[in-house]
Amino acid sequence: MLSDYNKNDSRDGISGTRMADRLHTLSKIGETDEGGSHRPGFSDEEWEAKQQVAEWMKAIGMEVRFDGAENVIGKVVGKNPALPAVLSGAHLDSVPNGGHFDGPLGVLSALEVAESWVEAGVTPLRTFEIIVFTEEEGSRFQSGLLGSQAMIGGTDLDVQKQLKDGAGQSFEEVLHARGSSIEKFVQAKRDFKDGTTYIELHIEQGKVLERENLPVGIVSGIAGPRYWRISFQGTAGHAGNTPMTDRQDALVAASQFVRAVYDLPTRVSDTAVATVGKLDVSPNGSNVIPGEVTLVVDVRDIHREPRDQLFQAVKEVAQQAGDELDVRVTFTETLNIAPVPVAEEIKENIGSAIESEGYRAIEIASGAGHDAMVMGAKMPVGMIFVRSLKGISHHPEEWTSLEDCVIGARVLKRYVDGVMSEKKMV
Repeated sequence: MLSDYNKNDSRDGISGTRMADRLHTLSKIGETDEGGSHRPGFSDEEWEAKQQVAEWMKAIGMEVRFDGAENVIGKVVGKNPALPAVLSGAHLDSVPNGGHFDGPLGVLSALEVAESWVEAGVTPLRTFEIIVFTEEEGSRFQSGLLGSQAMIGGTDLDVQKQLKDGAGQSFEEVLHARGSSIEKFVQAKRDFKDGTTYIELHIEQGKVLERENLPVGIVSGIAGPRYWRISFQGTAGHAGNTPMTDRQDALVAASQFVRAVYDLPTRVSDTAVATVGKLDVSPNGSNVIPGEVTLVVDVRDIHREPRDQLFQAVKEVAQQAGDELDVRVTFTETLNIAPVPVAEEIKENIGSAIESEGYRAIEIASGAGHDAMVMGAKMPVGMIFVRSLKGISHHPEEWTSLEDCVIGARVLKRYVDGVMSEKKMV
């Protein structure tokens, strides 16, 4: 990563060498045979990565604590702690065999901002918090953004308690195994001062910046995801002895549904998407008619009304598939996060930071969900996108050049330095 890096890009306290070393260190925690990252939420690997970042925070004198949701909170106390704080951060968990930049780049960029002040002997006017959120991706329970949801008190515990991971462990059992509990998880909820703001840097996970030949961009809004957990319940039977006219094949119903979902989004919105990315088939034998299929449907849009229309349309086509094939269908909503617009003044301030670095500022809608989306329920939020090679994400080939990483961190620093002033907090 350092071989083609121009060290002149390391300035204003932002160190490319340090960022590269730290990205490399984190990449080795939960590294897969394919060179990807495997750090599920609430796993030993996620915990090890958090402990490493906590050590880096402590080394520069930050106050560090872990809350009941295992979120890491590192604090640089400002000159006037009574003023509302500036928050920044991301996550360190990954999807199975994911990449090395989705999440860690935001955490390490925020840490660079804090380090730049330490090196310059500067104490910011306001308190600056770096937050490493737990289980953003949702790969453990197919219900993500758990750390940020806990922090704002937005978790539906009745739903969450019903969820199980791939090993059959419930959410409550996983917490107990980690020395925590539902009670401690609930205690992660915080009350924020009026005027507190949150800024998150993240790889784009798309190709807009690459097409425009730009290293960074402004997020105009964040699509809100809604998840259905749908179960198709038929009757298992012998593949040889059960006539085709006497079958209740759950997989056939699920397959018909999956194909129908693919055509739904364009009927409601140009920006809506729907994805079935996980199916569990039971009994899952080569000579057994599938008796039950459970799947998760991910529905998103940057606009709330068409997203909710699509969500209901998904339910309708699932029920139709079940009715046609005499298969029972049940539904559980496991996630519902409202789309989050970004305030014009925040976008303008991010744009000014980008232009001050010598680049054209463009706006990009985020189809992916982020912790910023959850925090947006309690405070103004902003996001900075950094160019991602070929738009690849959630894959070992996920890549962002060190030059772009450093430019992103410098833009983040300019923005944070700006809102640290005594002017109105945005």
